[in-house]
Amino acid sequence: MKTFLNKIRSIPRFGWLFGFGYFALQYGMYRLGDLLSRLLGTINYAFAPKIPFIDDRIPVIAIFAIIYLYSYVFWICGPVAASLTSRRNFVNYITGLSAAYIIGFLFFVFMPTYMDRVQEGLMHVADKPGVFNFFLKIIYGADGSNIAFNLFPSYHCLISLYCYLGVRRQPEISKGFKIYSFVMVILICLSTVFTKQHYAIDIAGGLLISLLCYVIVKKLDPGKRYCEKHGIQL
Repeated sequence: MKTFLNKIRSIPRFGWLFGFGYFALQYGMYRLGDLLSRLLGTINYAFAPKIPFIDDRIPVIAIFAIIYLYSYVFWICGPVAASLTSRRNFVNYITGLSAAYIIGFLFFVFMPTYMDRVQEGLMHVADKPGVFNFFLKIIYGADGSNIAFNLFPSYHCLISLYCYLGVRRQPEISKGFKIYSFVMVILICLSTVFTKQHYAIDIAGGLLISLLCYVIVKKLDPGKRYCEKHGIQL
């Protein structure tokens, strides 16, 4: 317990700032994307990215609503954990995550997607008794109720994978936290389809964008240039 508390105290102030700041940023970009698509009229061309022979076989498992909601806590922890690594890695992490956010945002604005929850029979499920169905109802109500927009790419999958990528090879991060982060990525991705918040292709899109941004930023390595410019040891 003492070691854990010491670890919390060692988190730099900018780690908390980016943790909560980027949590607010993703929410803002998600809502702004929806607003702009309505102002520009692109929402009129929204389509459902459903692959029936895959998505119709995925059941609703209401307990995954807990994982879906917990993901927001996990996202705050991403920049916080990355702030404990080298400044080079942290700059690369924020750069890549920002790029992934922007790409997702552009999809929301110019290629909006939707899910008709009534047609999918989801509102009926959410109205059933039970605490997990109640959480499903909260999730649906906060995200368009009968019709949800901005499915592709899944921000849940995109951000969660980047949280893991930011710490997976960093010596400052414990093996236990790396395993925890990897497991959370899997569970969060599963939660997006088992709560029927997303179609299967939304997961693939989110993961691919996250991975591409990570690989490109790692190759460009802006963190190295930042450290050299500010005299920070690599």
